[in-house]
Amino acid sequence: MKIKSIETFDSGYVCFVRVKTEDGQEGIGQIAPNHSNISTLVLHQQIARHALGKDADRIAELGEHIIREEHKFPGSYLCRALGGLDTALWDLKGKRLGKSVCELLGGERRPIDVYGSSMKRDISPEDEADRLKRLQEEHGFRAFKFRVGQKFGNDEDVYPGRTEQIVPAVRNALGDETLLYVDANSGFTPTRAIEVGRMLEQYGVVHYEEPCPYQWLEWTKCVADALDVAVAGGEQDTDLAQFQRMISMRAVDIVQPDICYIGGFSRALEVARMAQEAGMTCAPHAANLSMVTLFTMHMVAAIPNAGPFMEFCVESIPWTEHLFTSSFEVREGKVTIPDGPGWGVTVRPEWLEKAEYRISQV
Repeated sequence: MKIKSIETFDSGYVCFVRVKTEDGQEGIGQIAPNHSNISTLVLHQQIARHALGKDADRIAELGEHIIREEHKFPGSYLCRALGGLDTALWDLKGKRLGKSVCELLGGERRPIDVYGSSMKRDISPEDEADRLKRLQEEHGFRAFKFRVGQKFGNDEDVYPGRTEQIVPAVRNALGDETLLYVDANSGFTPTRAIEVGRMLEQYGVVHYEEPCPYQWLEWTKCVADALDVAVAGGEQDTDLAQFQRMISMRAVDIVQPDICYIGGFSRALEVARMAQEAGMTCAPHAANLSMVTLFTMHMVAAIPNAGPFMEFCVESIPWTEHLFTSSFEVREGKVTIPDGPGWGVTVRPEWLEKAEYRISQV
């Protein structure tokens, strides 16, 4: 069935995409958050003309066709915009066939183990440890991720010694049974990253994310080769060739495509396939409670090489509140994929009514 129209509903923080076909079927997806108005313009100006009138079932093929046709404009905004189209088409396919997206791929709707993901650096080690302990008691998290270093800090911390303080503080608060993940957000040069990694190993940390600036795979590989703790990365990357290089050179132990950043569900699945063939884990990045968390639930329920825990943001972010008619709830450390075909959620009609609307159609 051919794509008849592409509609967008944009708040400036997040944009939902609705695709309709000639037979009246429709699906909803999402563009990556932040500066979504720019990605929305890219969707209508550069992507819609390649998608309208095309077969809605050939999702991955259509996405790669668009990437090739727009080869002079590679990178983040094109992929973010494509992600909105791709995820809407997956929802449409699920609704047409009466299956959830994970079921389309041979998976099953089930509870997903999640780790609580902290986004904060402007918090003292003691307060962070207390906060994570409270969240554990309330929701049953068995794993947490917290921040070390400074984003692109070039070996500078939020303040001197914070990294060395927060790791033991969290470990002492949560005990030895809780799995600890840390994220350096490209904060260190290899020498400092290895130094921090040795300390992480002493405290039983199992996941060391983006220790070096993500573009420099050779730096990250140096760290991964030197340490026993698993090194993770890939959330920022949008080029499948870069992921293939990352995997083939073993720059990381765990690959982390973000479904909304990379260009949608189809391209994230391709990264998971690459990783599986190399015997590596794929643990998608999902750092807020918009639809990216939902997309990731379906993905980890369907791929054979998912990590033991999925990322689940523990922050209260105003623009993510009241997006859907249902909410994501963590109970006993798990979230459950919603009932219903496609992605299984409905965006609140009142949210859509307030958003900036635009349509491209045949």
